[in-house]
Amino acid sequence: MSAMADKEAIENARVLMVGAGGIGCELLKTLVLTGFKHIHVIDMDAIEVSNLNRQFLFRKRHVGQSKAQVAREAVLRFRPDVDIVAHHANVKSPQFNVEYFQQFNLVLNGLDNLDARRHVNRLCLAADVPLVESGTTGYLGQVTVHMKGRTECYECQPKPAPKTYPVCTITSTPSKPVHCIVWAKDLPFLKLFGDKSLSNDLDIRSSGADSAAEQEEASFFDLQDGESSKAYATRVFDRLFGENIDIALKNEGAWKERRKPTPVYLANIWSSEEKYDENGADHGYENGHENGSANEDKPKDVRAPLSATALLGLKNPQEIWSVKDNARVFLETVRLFLEKRKEEIGSLTFDKDDQLAVEFVTAAANLRASSFGIPMQTMFDVKGIAGNIIHAIATTNAIIAGLIVLEALKLLGKDRGACRMTYCLEHASRKLLLMPCEMDVPNPKCYVCSQTPLVLEVNTKTVTLRDVVEKIARKKLAASFPTIMQGYNVLCETGDDIDKHSAAIYEAKLDTKLDALTPVPIVNGVEITIEDLQQEFSCIVHVKHRDEFSEEEEADQMRLGGLELLTATAPVDSKETDAAPKATSVDVQTASLDEDLVMLDGQNAVGMKRKLEEEGQEPTQKRLKT
Repeated sequence: MSAMADKEAIENARVLMVGAGGIGCELLKTLVLTGFKHIHVIDMDAIEVSNLNRQFLFRKRHVGQSKAQVAREAVLRFRPDVDIVAHHANVKSPQFNVEYFQQFNLVLNGLDNLDARRHVNRLCLAADVPLVESGTTGYLGQVTVHMKGRTECYECQPKPAPKTYPVCTITSTPSKPVHCIVWAKDLPFLKLFGDKSLSNDLDIRSSGADSAAEQEEASFFDLQDGESSKAYATRVFDRLFGENIDIALKNEGAWKERRKPTPVYLANIWSSEEKYDENGADHGYENGHENGSANEDKPKDVRAPLSATALLGLKNPQEIWSVKDNARVFLETVRLFLEKRKEEIGSLTFDKDDQLAVEFVTAAANLRASSFGIPMQTMFDVKGIAGNIIHAIATTNAIIAGLIVLEALKLLGKDRGACRMTYCLEHASRKLLLMPCEMDVPNPKCYVCSQTPLVLEVNTKTVTLRDVVEKIARKKLAASFPTIMQGYNVLCETGDDIDKHSAAIYEAKLDTKLDALTPVPIVNGVEITIEDLQQEFSCIVHVKHRDEFSEEEEADQMRLGGLELLTATAPVDSKETDAAPKATSVDVQTASLDEDLVMLDGQNAVGMKRKLEEEGQEPTQKRLKT
């Protein structure tokens, strides 16, 4: 193809870009500078302050606004001749159906969650439009190309659920223990003991605040002249777990569909007969430790780590503390940092081997969890999760965005045989930081692109239709609007276009046991079909009754089989939590706290494995996603 023809193909191409975050900002900029002139952008997120350090199209004045809309406006300022359509919406919305996807020559993904990726993958297959996938985590990145019938689809390889945690969720609406742990590690710990001059992904300031308000917020966490460590700890406690929650509750719209948090003040934790002094927080060293008689006959171990839990008698790290005990630990750790490690304050960073730091983060995370109605965790579990977080790197996003555009140019030039899956590595392999691999052919056992039947082992006497809809159709098979059929009988149908009468009939069936469904019960040997009309996805499932299931591994009394090659079985070290799978040559272990931070999603790339083996490295068992 001539240069003129190349230019014309680029200018006439219609491109759908899904995601306008870390990768998306870089990608939109690179697309228009390359010459693309017809671009649609879909992103449902609003801009957070934490995005500003790497999503360069956004400014502080944009906080709270649509990422897609602001990205469009920013790019049009330096490329006003480009036609960009921005959608502040969920890509899984019914408006983005197969017909919508068919208008594009290419779909480029910069998404942050597995469900949306699988949804886009299926729509691209149905519309027969090439998909370029991408992902980053820290210094690592990856770009893959998916063409119907020619290469693997996005779901041909294992995809364990990723651990992705948007900043807005962590700071405003936590719903999982890990949200609270990340918050405790990256907000109060660093505010109290870290370098305040350094920017922080979670260092949230109100979008319209003036400099005086920002300075007041920053100075609040400074120890005041003449202030005792106890008074300081109490003041900080009430601000973090009481006053800030009261402020959040004023935004009534945020709690219409969520459980309202409960402010936690010290005055409410202890009864009127109890006082802070009487809970051991001020007397730990006098009560048999540093100055107490209990230690007079024992030689001091100067190597013993400073520990609030030891002083308070909380000796079991695998025990969940009460709210009162968490408050005691919080206050005592603050006191110990101020009185025993004063010279380190202002330069501390979280270290999972720092006993006092782990105790502080555990207490702070559990107090926040208690406020939001989230299960509290043991110190052992908190240590495992908090030690495995990786921050986003803007440069990696830029590199990956460039690689996406290179693959897009190959697709437009009909040079599809030249398309590659490319890894961006942190450390060079064969003197290369960018490792290209040939694309694999479709997996014949893929239930998405090869439509291989599945087997559902299930206790049909105890499991309900709702269990199958939610845990199999939605969770395992990623159907957004699932329909379940047995022959021509529709057992369940979901979607916004279902009339109220039909919806009521289907709803009434959901809590019925499978073997009691009418007109045809779901029992051993029955074949059902799970569909999603929006995705044009259909899967045949053979039902096999089982009476006994492992309480630990199969608590739902269901197992979806025929997916052996599609189910990740990465080994987990006994010292690691489920949030931190053991990494190999590409070392990524992360419970992410940003839309650009993710767990590796478990794919094993044959080409990458071969090249790493040639270098004498242990092959990775994981593939990146963002």
